[in-house]
Amino acid sequence: MRPFGNDITNIANNNSGDGNNGNGNGEDRANGNRNPSAGNVVDSDGSSQETDAQTDPRLPPHIAKIGGIATFSPTAGRGVIRVVQRCEDAKENSMLDLSQCELMQIPDAVYHLMRNTELQTCNLSGNVLKKVTPKFALKFSVITDLNLSHNQLSRLPDEFANLNALTALNISSNSFIVLPQVVFKLPKLATLDAKNNAILEIDTEEAVTSDCLSLVDLRNNPLSRNCRRKLKNFETSFRLEISDEVEEDW
Repeated sequence: MRPFGNDITNIANNNSGDGNNGNGNGEDRANGNRNPSAGNVVDSDGSSQETDAQTDPRLPPHIAKIGGIATFSPTAGRGVIRVVQRCEDAKENSMLDLSQCELMQIPDAVYHLMRNTELQTCNLSGNVLKKVTPKFALKFSVITDLNLSHNQLSRLPDEFANLNALTALNISSNSFIVLPQVVFKLPKLATLDAKNNAILEIDTEEAVTSDCLSLVDLRNNPLSRNCRRKLKNFETSFRLEISDEVEEDW
């Protein structure tokens, strides 16, 4: 399954390039036969048949009609259904789990589905996110727990400071070079997991002045020798975890 872009329905058709649903001939489509793994098929009189991808009870009709969802390959169609189903589940428990969904961005359809839900937690780990737009913090401003681990993030938007209820943030296993300073503007942040990145420096003065943090995990980051020395000398109100110094200083 190729990663999703900004539009939840923006997934390329993975059928073969012969234009005949990958079966080597156009017989089924010409005869109007139903292929349960395909999208819409067209009868010989030009009318359209509705397939299982559109009638799947897990897929709300207003989403099924966005962007011709039934024209996707079976694999991509299942991926879209999985994202939509998880959004529907979040309406019941206020916990949105979009982990391992191969998202390149958070689809606009997710914000649409969640527009009347106040999320408490959001798990976006294990995707291929390169950025999180300011829209996230504006739409999900009351979440308390956010997991962005195992993505390709290198920065966080300043608008994250609007996450006034956030107490736990996981940005581990990403591509951060500098620890985002917006994390120290989160008024209720208690735990920050930033291990397994490429962090060289942090603004230690801001880190020390934070009076809400209880744990900052910076293990497995190539902190500069000077930064490491400062961190060890500081007396902080929170527990700071860093790895032993490696032989080479980045």
